[in-house]
Amino acid sequence: MKKRGKSSSTALFLVLAVLSFIPACNYVSVNTKPYLGVPLYPPTNPTNVEILRTEPLQPHERLGEISLEPTGNPPVAEMEQKLRVAAAKMGANAAVLVVDRTMLMGATVTGPWYGRQVSPDFQRVIIAVAIRYTN
Repeated sequence: MKKRGKSSSTALFLVLAVLSFIPACNYVSVNTKPYLGVPLYPPTNPTNVEILRTEPLQPHERLGEISLEPTGNPPVAEMEQKLRVAAAKMGANAAVLVVDRTMLMGATVTGPWYGRQVSPDFQRVIIAVAIRYTN
């Protein structure tokens, strides 16, 4: 059996020490759900996709839903850009925000069997509907 040398355990210690100083990453998970029966449109330019807070008055067609699940605290501009890119891939001209809330997504259990602690895991969820203007 081969013994681990002092240099390999020192290297492992250094790697773990460096990793402990890396701050938590900001990440945005994006999922799309096209609606059934909606025709496929060619992608649009993401820079032209509008982010709306209310449904527009002009005639439009709903293409599908886009959900964002940010981890950490990413900038609003980054989340809006991910929303624009996802909507553009669906052929949308705009994305209407319909949900932006923090939801209970599960729980983390820690400790021994006789003294467990349960911590709820909350995560922010943003849902938008991709739309295409019909006029």
